[in-house]
Amino acid sequence: MEIQYVIINFLILAAILVIAGRKTVKRIFGGRYERINKELDRAEKIAGMPMPVLTEPSAEAVSADCSEDVVKAENLVKEKIASIEAFGEREKSEIHREMIQDARKELFSVMKENVINLFSYEKYQSAIKNLDRQVVDEILKKITLTPGDMAYLKHHDILYVTLTSAYPLEKDIIDEVDRVTTQMLADVGGKTSLWVLEDASLIGGLRLRIGDTVYDGTVAEELYQFEKNLNREPIMHDDTVGHLIQEFTEKAESFKPHLHQYQLGRVMSVSDGICWMDGLADIMYGEVVEFECGERGMVLDIQQNRIGCVIFGEFEHIESGSRVRRVGRIASVPVGECLLGRVVDALGKPIDAMGYLPYKETRPIEYKAPSILERAPVNAPLHTGIKAIDALVPIGKGQRELIIGDRQTGKTAIAIDTIINQKGKDTVCIYVAIGQKDTLVAEIKEKLEAHGAMEYTTIIAVPASASAALQYIAPFSGSAMAEYFMYSGRDVLIVYDDLSKHAVAYRELSLLLHRPSGREAYPGDIFYLHSRLLERAAHLSDELGGGSITALPIIETLAGDISAYIPTNVISITDGQIFLEAELFNEGQRPAVNVGLSVSRVGGAAQTPSMKKISSSLRTRLAQYRELAEFMQFGSDIDDETKKTLASGRLLTEALRQPRYAPVEDNMQAILIFAVSEGYADGISPDEMEKFEKNLYSYFRQEKADLALRIKNAKKFDDELKNSLKEALNEFLKRI
Repeated sequence: MEIQYVIINFLILAAILVIAGRKTVKRIFGGRYERINKELDRAEKIAGMPMPVLTEPSAEAVSADCSEDVVKAENLVKEKIASIEAFGEREKSEIHREMIQDARKELFSVMKENVINLFSYEKYQSAIKNLDRQVVDEILKKITLTPGDMAYLKHHDILYVTLTSAYPLEKDIIDEVDRVTTQMLADVGGKTSLWVLEDASLIGGLRLRIGDTVYDGTVAEELYQFEKNLNREPIMHDDTVGHLIQEFTEKAESFKPHLHQYQLGRVMSVSDGICWMDGLADIMYGEVVEFECGERGMVLDIQQNRIGCVIFGEFEHIESGSRVRRVGRIASVPVGECLLGRVVDALGKPIDAMGYLPYKETRPIEYKAPSILERAPVNAPLHTGIKAIDALVPIGKGQRELIIGDRQTGKTAIAIDTIINQKGKDTVCIYVAIGQKDTLVAEIKEKLEAHGAMEYTTIIAVPASASAALQYIAPFSGSAMAEYFMYSGRDVLIVYDDLSKHAVAYRELSLLLHRPSGREAYPGDIFYLHSRLLERAAHLSDELGGGSITALPIIETLAGDISAYIPTNVISITDGQIFLEAELFNEGQRPAVNVGLSVSRVGGAAQTPSMKKISSSLRTRLAQYRELAEFMQFGSDIDDETKKTLASGRLLTEALRQPRYAPVEDNMQAILIFAVSEGYADGISPDEMEKFEKNLYSYFRQEKADLALRIKNAKKFDDELKNSLKEALNEFLKRI
């Protein structure tokens, strides 16, 4: 349905281009040609000599050209319709974006051609030339030497100045530019070398370049700025297209060059997604640059004689020697409520075939972590709905809890179940999939939608096929999106799945940037990379709104080796870890949480009083059971007390088993653990534990709802509440 909607819009756009394009040309040229002819007639009478008469372009010719473009567009659409059924959701999304992009290109092409035709007439060229003095005066008021220019002068004593126009300039304008720039450099002990060039592609206006800085008042720059705005504008219906055409026409009819200031550099070399540039002496780390082909990148290395940049798109489109310009901002991503329910890439662009993302704000992907004084203690629980975690390794809002284990041990399952359990708890969830398969991300999205979790969740999907640069910035983009909600006083859960692949992507970029490698070929700052990422998770103080970001980074180990470089790094950064053991997983224990190696440094502060009291001895009992179970493999005789301990431990282990997508409320978890720990399930075989658990939940939800609510909200699990729970359990046992 979405694709059909796009196709209809595309055809509507083509039709509008025929009608509005013809009207636009007539509107631009019609009145002007009348005025020109009148002026020429008046001049002929005054001068007493014949003058040539300009004729208006034929509307039929314009219509024929537009009709030809429409036919081409229709053929392109038909080709895509013929093969659309063969594509999956992601491919449909790609087609959606391609068609919208084609529509924008078609629209801008028609508009640009109109402007070029307009300024090809001498009358309009004269009008633009008459503004040269005004543009030059405006430029000369703003020119200044940047720190990069000053540094260049210290080494070379001379700074190159280039004045470019679309046509020959008057000598007094050139002399004025030479005088002012020479005086400016003479004040700092430098010299200038002025070059005057002509470039017809500028269409009209002037461009002055001093060192790396460009002061641009040309028609070509205005077209560039309009195209940038057009790419940010959603083309959803014919009203939008009509508005854009009207806006552009009005600007063209009353054109006045605006001064744009930016810096230019040059591409030295490009390969494997890395670009080396010179110039741009004032650029900052993490700043965005734009290449002539339209691709963008981010500065990731600054050396004395060159700048290293990672490329977000296709680096094959970038050529050595081409120009590159500063965009003027640090790498940022869209933020806001509009992201909820969407699937986006690392740059915040939608990839879910759900149309335009109507964002109003952006945030830089790199942002300083809250200071100690800006933080509050982690003392509110973030319930995962997983019994083994909420009871043994509780997670608090603002905590960083690592999920670590071998491949295929249920790490992602824990994260997704935790997201599902946040339904109705006013917690925003962000899932960052780094280097995952497209099919896995699609499956996760379907599961979240099925459980009603996508309405408060954003998925950032950067598949293994994406560039290392996009995989590198993905978790930082997710953190920026989460910070928007945190600083608005909201609670956020963010999952990084996984940071092992993120580290590999950063290692690849670092080696391509020729940085020295260290342990396991990782760069020396890999610890700082993850540290500055995870430190952004925090519980803010009440003065700052009390919002929080809870981070669940995931790390994949090899053969259970948690002493490897990246695992030890992230373990030392986080506030605890949930270790999933492959042996337990293969035995059928789900989730396969290793009690001995899993820990939460927040502990009981992230539990309700009832759960804290009931589960206080659970870890010890489970560890004792695991030790005795391993010892019993030798087949030794055991006494009755040991048999009782083994039976109790087996029941506890069985009680902590839990299927996927089945979160349990915190108070129900506490009731179950209390019942098993206090011996109320001793007569139940391990195979019947699942049935016992379901009946227990049903009993307390239906007949003891008041008691269950008291356990949930109690500020203290005192003897009175304990006795009430025992009485209820005794009644329950009589019914089964």
